[in-house]
Amino acid sequence: MNILRHYSLFLVCGAAFAIAVAALTRRRRQSPEDVERQRRERITQKGRITDGNIIDVQEINLNGRGWAQMLIYQYDVAGVTYEASQDITYLRHRVDLHSCRLGLATSVKYDTSNPGDSIVVAEGWSGLRK
Repeated sequence: MNILRHYSLFLVCGAAFAIAVAALTRRRRQSPEDVERQRRERITQKGRITDGNIIDVQEINLNGRGWAQMLIYQYDVAGVTYEASQDITYLRHRVDLHSCRLGLATSVKYDTSNPGDSIVVAEGWSGLRK
């Protein structure tokens, strides 16, 4: 009887392992756009606001896959100056690229645990000043 108990335990563990592996392999991988959207949502909800300045707006060629619009900005947190960029390609409807000029004052939301992780524009928030 003891050997039957070991076989049944082995079968249960094996089945649980097989189910876990199947669930992990079938899980939908997130696209880079989804990961970036979730990052913007997280910073929008939990981020802290500071003042910043737009340095530049650039369009970058993606080697035949289209163009990306990048918003380049800088801001200070606790005496440290950060320079960052944000891909605003999917947020073009929220940004007037012609009004974004050198030195334009803006609000920047940043992650308090990682001040280098920041945004200027998101789906539900914009730090661009008119």
